[in-house]
Amino acid sequence: MIACSSRSLFFGVDCALKYANPFLKSNPLTYFEEDTRMDRNKKLKSAGGIRQCQWRPVSVSNIQESTAEDSVNELEDGDHVQETIKVAQVVTNNCDSTISAGVLNDTVKPMLSAEKHSLMLEVGASLIRFIKGKEGSTQKKIEEEMGVKIVFPSSKKEESIVIEGISTDCVTRASKKIQAIMDEAIESSLDYSHFISLPLAIYPELTDKLVNFQNSILGTNDVSADENLESDSIEDTLDIKNKGQELIKGRDVAVELKVEDEKHVKVDLTSIPFVSYPPKPPRLPNASDFGIDKSIFIKPTTFHLTVLMLKLWNKERVNAASGVLKSISSKVIDALDNRPISIRLKGLDTMRGSLSKARVLYAPVEEIGSEGRLLSACQVIINAFVEAGLVLEKDAKQKLKLHATVMNARHRKGKRRRKNDSFDARGIFKQFGSEDWGEYLIREAHLSQRFVFDENGYYHCCASIPFPGKEERQQTD
Repeated sequence: MIACSSRSLFFGVDCALKYANPFLKSNPLTYFEEDTRMDRNKKLKSAGGIRQCQWRPVSVSNIQESTAEDSVNELEDGDHVQETIKVAQVVTNNCDSTISAGVLNDTVKPMLSAEKHSLMLEVGASLIRFIKGKEGSTQKKIEEEMGVKIVFPSSKKEESIVIEGISTDCVTRASKKIQAIMDEAIESSLDYSHFISLPLAIYPELTDKLVNFQNSILGTNDVSADENLESDSIEDTLDIKNKGQELIKGRDVAVELKVEDEKHVKVDLTSIPFVSYPPKPPRLPNASDFGIDKSIFIKPTTFHLTVLMLKLWNKERVNAASGVLKSISSKVIDALDNRPISIRLKGLDTMRGSLSKARVLYAPVEEIGSEGRLLSACQVIINAFVEAGLVLEKDAKQKLKLHATVMNARHRKGKRRRKNDSFDARGIFKQFGSEDWGEYLIREAHLSQRFVFDENGYYHCCASIPFPGKEERQQTD
């Protein structure tokens, strides 16, 4: 016997069982419902107040069948079952089977198939948006074409997706399609996530120069001058108004009227005071007129020399990169001849575009002594990462050019940002083109993560190796 409070529940269970077991479609379940035809006087009451009733069998073969999806929605949306189904007996032409169930509630999901295949794929949090596509379009297309379901992680810290399907073939084809999407994104759309750097922000005297450089270009220190211009303009306006009032009050204007006919009167002004207004001072150009704003300046606390750009889209590749850098520490020291290395930063130059349409402005690097030891050490680092398969082919072919970026249009924030953004650097170059930024000791190499900073404003460091002379410098400090 099945004890339950609603006949609609039996119908929902019937559909769910049919969906999981196809042979039930031709063999309707037999349920029981309360026989309300009993004489009211024959109903008994127990001592505990629980109503005793009789039950009669009811066939559901004449009920219109619903789809499995409708039944699932019924269970999920409205029919919260609060009582226990103890035993449901299914009678078929071929066999009798007894299905035992526990407490049925709104979390129960019917089996979609007797056999389900799944595959977990490590993708990386930064690539998930490419698999989903705009408004989920790419995900939906894969699911419809391959007959699978893609389950994404609920937490941003997780980097795996699960592909579910009714066969190994559809799951395998979906995984290959997703891998192709990832490969294309890595080559073209995915931004660089990490880089190998030689930090320079550890020197306060250098960061102070960068702050002054930024303030000078943005005109941060010229606020008082703007206020003086504004006050002068106000005084000039008041002076003009006062002079006008004096002219009106102090001098009379003689007017002679002659009537020529009924419709025309001739006016003769014999004495008119003329007032000349000084021209408005021209508006001085500001940084925004040249496409320059604060967001495109490199933060002084992140100032560094760039050795190599990397795309590390999951934890596995980040850990591999950290291991590679640490493993070549001795080779780097050998390339430096186990001697300290210092550099000089002088002048400015553009990485991409002309001065009038600059995209990256940087300070060129000169090795003190010009022995080439620093470039040799950097090449050791690059070769190790290429051999480990952590560098894109196009990046591996580029020639190393040590530079210290001071402005980058790609960092721009706000509405002005566009694909090939640039700024006019001619005025900057005229003022700072031969700037001597100073000489500095290179103390270590970092594997840094872009756009992630520590409590001091420095780039998050995933791994580092020391350069010769670091210990001596620390003792001096």
